[in-house]
Amino acid sequence: MWRAGAGAAAAVCNVCRSIATNRPGVKVTLPRLKMHFISRSFYHHHYLNRSLNRSLQFPLLKISVQQFSSLSHLPLRKTALLPVKYGCQPHRNFIIARLASRLLKLRYLILGSAVGGGYTAKKTYDQWKEMLPDLSDYKWIVPDFIWELDEHIDFEKFRQALPDTEDLAKLLPDFDRIGESFSLLKGFFIDPAGETAFKATDSQGFENDKKYKKGLLGELILLQQQEEEARRAADQYSSGTSQQKRKATDKEKADQLQEELVQTQMKYQRILERLEKENKELRKLVLQKDDKGIFQRKLKKSLIDLYSEVLDILSDYDASYNTQDHLPRVVVVGDQSAGKTSVLEMIAQARIFPRGSGEMMTRAPVKVTLSEGSHHVALFKDSSREFDLTKEADLAALRHEIEIRMRKSVKEGHTVSAETISLSVKGPGIQRMVLVDLPGVISTVTSGMAVDTKETIFNISRAYMQNPNAIILCIQDGSVDAERSIVTDLVSQMDPHGKRTIFVLTKVDLAEKNVASPSRIQQIIEGKLFPMKALGYFAVVTGKGNVSESIDAIKDYEEDFFQGSKLLKTGMLKAHQVTTKNLSLAVSDCFWKMVRESVEQQADAFKATRFNLETEWKNNFPRLRELDRNELFEKAKNEILDEVISLSQVTSKHWEEILQKMLWDSVSTHVIENIYLPAAQTSNSGTFNTTVDIRLKQWTDKQLPHKAVEVAWDTLQEEFSRFMTEPKGKEHDDIFDRLKEAVKEESIKRHKWNEQSEDSLRVIQHNALEDRSISDKQQWDAAIQFMEETLQSRLNDTESVIHSMVGPSWRERWLYWLSRTLEQNTRNETKNELEKTIRVNEDHPAYLANDEVTTVRKNLEARGIEVDPVLIKDTWHQVYRKHFLKLALSHCNLCRRGFYYYQRHFVDSELECNDVVLFWRIQRMLGITANTLRQQLINSEVRRLEKNVKEVLEDFAEDNDKKVHLLTGKRVQLAEDLKKVREIQEKLEAFIEALHQEKDS
Repeated sequence: MWRAGAGAAAAVCNVCRSIATNRPGVKVTLPRLKMHFISRSFYHHHYLNRSLNRSLQFPLLKISVQQFSSLSHLPLRKTALLPVKYGCQPHRNFIIARLASRLLKLRYLILGSAVGGGYTAKKTYDQWKEMLPDLSDYKWIVPDFIWELDEHIDFEKFRQALPDTEDLAKLLPDFDRIGESFSLLKGFFIDPAGETAFKATDSQGFENDKKYKKGLLGELILLQQQEEEARRAADQYSSGTSQQKRKATDKEKADQLQEELVQTQMKYQRILERLEKENKELRKLVLQKDDKGIFQRKLKKSLIDLYSEVLDILSDYDASYNTQDHLPRVVVVGDQSAGKTSVLEMIAQARIFPRGSGEMMTRAPVKVTLSEGSHHVALFKDSSREFDLTKEADLAALRHEIEIRMRKSVKEGHTVSAETISLSVKGPGIQRMVLVDLPGVISTVTSGMAVDTKETIFNISRAYMQNPNAIILCIQDGSVDAERSIVTDLVSQMDPHGKRTIFVLTKVDLAEKNVASPSRIQQIIEGKLFPMKALGYFAVVTGKGNVSESIDAIKDYEEDFFQGSKLLKTGMLKAHQVTTKNLSLAVSDCFWKMVRESVEQQADAFKATRFNLETEWKNNFPRLRELDRNELFEKAKNEILDEVISLSQVTSKHWEEILQKMLWDSVSTHVIENIYLPAAQTSNSGTFNTTVDIRLKQWTDKQLPHKAVEVAWDTLQEEFSRFMTEPKGKEHDDIFDRLKEAVKEESIKRHKWNEQSEDSLRVIQHNALEDRSISDKQQWDAAIQFMEETLQSRLNDTESVIHSMVGPSWRERWLYWLSRTLEQNTRNETKNELEKTIRVNEDHPAYLANDEVTTVRKNLEARGIEVDPVLIKDTWHQVYRKHFLKLALSHCNLCRRGFYYYQRHFVDSELECNDVVLFWRIQRMLGITANTLRQQLINSEVRRLEKNVKEVLEDFAEDNDKKVHLLTGKRVQLAEDLKKVREIQEKLEAFIEALHQEKDS
């Protein structure tokens, strides 16, 4: 060490001798030497400090606050310490290294580690080390070859290398402009009285060292000295306890010294927190002005976001964690109402979760990605809305949104869900990590819960904790008996050696107040009470139970509690084991350590999985593109929309033909049974026309328009289904069939025909049926043909009914060895008897009189056939219907030549063709109605159906469960897995690259 001090002194002597000899006009000042030594050994000043203090003695050199603060905006860079050669013997005391040490506050950090210990001092050291300025751009002030000094020095070369005072002034940057962003640092070097905290010492050494112990650094130095004195005194008094005469006095003094030691630690902790708060504000300003390139925080901010994206993709890829997903997460588990949510909120520094009094609030896993940012905001991964966590209205909205998402994720008949809700929280000073808040473990299923709730929560917790790289944050309620804990047994099963478990005891204030033996708390924190092991044990206080408390108020309460807690005063708890601040630092460090150790191994595993999936695809689907479910849905969507557009390209003739046919099939029964037959069975022409007009008017007013709209809608559905389901040849892909069918059904369900169309259609139909004037022979012949086809169809139907009633004919019995049943024999004999009645009187009316029924029954009884009168009447209806239809068909043939009489209004003519006119009116109404419906279809309904189809497709596109249900098969699942694995691997590689860049920077 002395040799190093001698070498440093030699370097200083050579510099001063060169300046004094060759530049007699230049004054040797401390700033010039300070710039030299700070730029060359910035991170080794403590070493130089100890060396130079032993061997150098320089007179006091004055330096102003402005000269020191002007260096605070230089860019950050670590510089290596070059070896120092020995040039001359030490003969003066030089204190510049001591000033540099105080400037950089390394003494403060070393003392912080010694007194406070734990993660707080380490984290503060790292943060302040990054904020030190980079002087590499100003090394021209003292050239590099000055560090290569030997016994022979070229002083002339050194003199020429040094710039003049005027040149130096021109080359120096604008320190006022550079110092804008770091103006807050100046406050750390000024004591409350406004004087510099780093005054230069005089030439007589360090006799007046106390006068420089002002400001925060000086206060910490005094605290360290007081603590050391207290410890020595405590040890001295403790060693004398063996003496009986001083036993009581020694114990009292030892307790007093222990109290002073705790007070010293708490005072130091408050100083650290004050510095961290000021540092947090400074970092916030720096993040807002990151475009100046002073701090490279964008990499760190995006690093945790990259990692969170990987976890989101993995969660979507396999929610049950059956894959090789071993990426680290901080899994937060605990008994219900143990304080999990409160701990998370303290780490996130905002009241972001829904809260309830004793009831289960966390009903689904919530993944919270914590990262540093200039503004304290939160947002969901599937939403662009940012919630400002500094505003109570946004906090309330965020809590409400989380609660809504939890309720939506829980399926009907269940209480909890395994679906993960992803949330990001950013803010100044927040530790970077990914936490997953799980539903609280319960011991009993209460009313209103699903019977499998307890087992479901255990399964969800096991699924997350069985990940060998998951960090388990076990939350235990300190205000209840330890024997009532359930979660500790579960954690000990999943991590029996405690290699990745961090234990947190909450509600320590209630525990200290209510627990009879405080030593039980010490046993818990030391890991001696629960049958589980952990990496670390922490005790925290998360408020007084008031949901309206702010995070700052909770922090103040926690600090006040531990300051006066007997647990700390008696040494049961250590200072680094308390407060949520120390907990968050510990969890963050453990998280990133686990990430760095495991992420590359996980990337290799997914790379192997990708290769296997690609090989399987090539062997099974060599000629098909790898379309995942979303891409297949887009392809099917385009096909469906093309098919809907094809509806508008259907010709008008085709629409009218199918509409007219379907409409007549729908109304023909009513026309024949309720209008034609009742009117035609009358012998008077006037009565026929009157009956027809009345019944047509009633039919048009009540049933016909609505029936026509139903027919048109059914026709549109059939055409739509035909376009959707008919094969497209070789291009047809049956993987879309289920999706097309679902879209068709949902679109039809949503479609409603224009209600106003019925009113306009009623008027048109009424006018068409009112017209009785047939203008030409062609229309007359068309009406007769329509009548013949209709009557022949009805006659065939009637004969079919009679055949089923009487059974097979003699020919069928002979050729096909068929036989009749007893009832069919009875029906056949009754039919033969009724046909005799009709042959006797061909003009017999439609109704069978009672005496005729009696006659037929007696005739059958005479042949030994017992028959019921009801059976006789039913058989008569079909027999007479057949007879009447045959007569109507023969009459239709006679009317083919009746147009001449109709046109000339020969009323007295024996040929009456009123039934032909009726069928002409029906036929004309059908044609006009079909034309009207066709216009409504093309002009309105097809477009509205196309709109409904688009809406259904958009809804399906947003419903992942729907797409999974409708697009299934090995091909779809394999393409889906391949896409996800590729995305996971690419994200992991990008994260690993960013992680390496951060490590190297």
